[in-house]
Amino acid sequence: MEIPVVRNILEANEKMAEQVRELFTRHRILVLNLISSPGAGKTSLLERTLSDLKNEFTMAVIEGDCQTSNDARRVAATGAKAVQINTDGGCHLNSSMIMAAIQNFDLDEIDILFVENVGNLVCPVEFDCGEDFKIALLSVPEGDDKPEKYPVLFEKSSAMVLNKSDLLPYVDFDVERATRFATHLNKDMPVFLTSCRTGEGLEGWYNWLREALNKKRN
Repeated sequence: MEIPVVRNILEANEKMAEQVRELFTRHRILVLNLISSPGAGKTSLLERTLSDLKNEFTMAVIEGDCQTSNDARRVAATGAKAVQINTDGGCHLNSSMIMAAIQNFDLDEIDILFVENVGNLVCPVEFDCGEDFKIALLSVPEGDDKPEKYPVLFEKSSAMVLNKSDLLPYVDFDVERATRFATHLNKDMPVFLTSCRTGEGLEGWYNWLREALNKKRN
């Protein structure tokens, strides 16, 4: 009796992701996949990063949203090149979408490419987009138990940005508890406590980007 075997639904995505990754490596581009809940501050972090580091690096952004180009317009206002992907209700980006999007860039001119994934703590984690690193973004209003409730994101991420620190006096959020949960899952993961409103902690994030790009190129 023959038993049908269903191929891994991620297999095709993984093959394309390797092609995308090879392309980025050839052009020596650092690629970061930003993953968070909706409203955690991914776009605000990008606006600050793109503005503050524009004299150091040439940066570009792939924006993933279910609908609209609102976020792409915001990051493009910093002077960075932005390409919008609308998933029409899809909960994540995949490597085929990234391959299509990068046709709009001159890869020889990019130092750092940010992928702002669809706001979701589950689905985007499972799909390799050809990035060098996944970055987990958690905001103070969400609660300090998110690393415990959504462990896969924090296990697979290479850094955590704990955003909206300026709201700490107004919400019940334990920074130590959130950090402890996250680093228990991933002991080598740096945690950056930041506020895009005040600028707190952003220099640590910027230094991490500088070091990551330097390692990619050497």
